Amino acid sequence: MTIKLLAIGKTDNKELQSLINAYIRRLGFYIKFSLEIIPDIKNTKNLSEEQQKQKEGELIINKLNTTDVLILLDENGKQLDSIGFSAYLQKHMNSGIKQLVFVIGGPYGFSQDVYNKSNGKISLSKMTFSHQMIRLFIIEQLYRGFTILKNEPYHHR
Repeated sequence: MTIKLLAIGKTDNKELQSLINAYIRRLGFYIKFSLEIIPDIKNTKNLSEEQQKQKEGELIINKLNTTDVLILLDENGKQLDSIGFSAYLQKHMNSGIKQLVFVIGGPYGFSQDVYNKSNGKISLSKMTFSHQMIRLFIIEQLYRGFTILKNEPYHHR
């Protein structure tokens, strides 16, 4: 299985990008992982929230393969602790899927088309974080999840 993280817009904070890169390197010891950035939509001032979500949704869907399992990082998704998330990863690995895709949407969330295509939703917190910080949080949790599965000392129980 491979894991892909799709995100709208680049990370412009160098310190945050450095941390993201560090966890991507660490994660590479456990699984094939890729972070794919979908460029921000131009001229959003002329678009309604719904139009912006629709355009972003088209870009997200175009990045998917028909066999991908799509998980949305959504404020209304299921909340898991780190051990539960590691079990969630293990369940997907055991199912024999080729690619698990996590998606961080744009500022207004996801289009209905993306919701319809998704296989599940996960929430990282009830709090609101910047989309750039969510990238770091999900990559760190992926890394943590694999260290839990391997009984390594990174996660303290």
